[in-house]
Amino acid sequence: MLKPLGDRVVLKVEEVEQKVGGFVLAGNSQAATKTAEVVAVGEGIRTLNGDLVALSVKAGDKVLVESHAGVEVKFQDESYLLVSEANILAVVE
Repeated sequence: MLKPLGDRVVLKVEEVEQKVGGFVLAGNSQAATKTAEVVAVGEGIRTLNGDLVALSVKAGDKVLVESHAGVEVKFQDESYLLVSEANILAVVE
């Protein structure tokens, strides 16, 4: 499995199909945010004092992420999105 470093998060983006008048819109033509599941998180970032600040999200959380944020990564025939925690907008409860 991928283990992100620092404040990075590995996400599995949920593909959502939207039908309009019999046409299926691709995921890229939709809203400015994506819903994703957190697969793995880094250990956090260090402050200037050397203290470790853990991330606010954990594996299994559903989150909203900016549409064009991060880097798409292929690993073992699966597609993941690698983003910084700052690109996560909210946790979906």
